[in-house]
Amino acid sequence: MFNPRRRQYEQTVRAYSGDLFRYAYWLCRDRFVAEDLVQETFLRAWNAWDELKDQAAVKSWLITILRREHARLYERKQFDYVDDAPEDLPIAADNDHFEQVDMDNLVATLPLTLREPLLLQALGGYSCAEIADLLETTEGAVMTRLTRARQALRATLANTPRHREAQ
Repeated sequence: MFNPRRRQYEQTVRAYSGDLFRYAYWLCRDRFVAEDLVQETFLRAWNAWDELKDQAAVKSWLITILRREHARLYERKQFDYVDDAPEDLPIAADNDHFEQVDMDNLVATLPLTLREPLLLQALGGYSCAEIADLLETTEGAVMTRLTRARQALRATLANTPRHREAQ
């Protein structure tokens, strides 16, 4: 039987699952947690599908659901600590991997209030106005956060040994 609601939902899943996964991964830094976040986001979206008023705003709606799901993780998070000595940790030899990890770690050091708008703009391609709507703040606050995020990244990069050697 033809179900237009289900068909529309399936098209939405196909269209936005990649974008949601990239954003979720940048938020949590763990592939498996990101996959779970995306699945939970789509489950909640399906359950609330009839509440979606504007089909043109579905991506923003999904990002909002994902952000809230990510926040819920930390409401019930119990941290596991490992007491490994630094010399016992594995060391990789791939320089490209190190550069990617360095950049990932550098972005991860930003406070969430700066990291979120930066990732929404860089990965999601959102405008400042769209980010302001998603984060429930003003466009000016988003622009300020983006500027501060970029300044923090530049300052940290300028102080890294690799960057100083390259100059």
